[in-house]
Amino acid sequence: MRIIEKTISIAELRVMAENMFGNLVKAVVDVRLCLIAVDAELHSDEEAVLLDNGSQHADLWGINLYPEHTPEDADFIEFDSMINLRPSQGNRSRGVDSIEIRQMITDIVRKAVVQ
Repeated sequence: MRIIEKTISIAELRVMAENMFGNLVKAVVDVRLCLIAVDAELHSDEEAVLLDNGSQHADLWGINLYPEHTPEDADFIEFDSMINLRPSQGNRSRGVDSIEIRQMITDIVRKAVVQ
């Protein structure tokens, strides 16, 4: 598992995908600290590492990255994780219901993932 504070290459994500699930990399994004945890079997493992490193639960969102696409492609980020189910925060699905939070996640990912 790795916490991305600056950048990661598409090539590195492809290797992670091949080693774990074949076509995707699970990730958790901290929208306040602009951090991304990647390369774990479960989003909850990445969430736990970020919580241990100062993140707050309300700021963490689970996504899947598909490195066969580029960060600009709509299919690069999938907003789907059990950790996103939070009725107390108004998020009643495994997705990310807030358009604003989705945009924050997209912006963080696009800055972090480089060719």
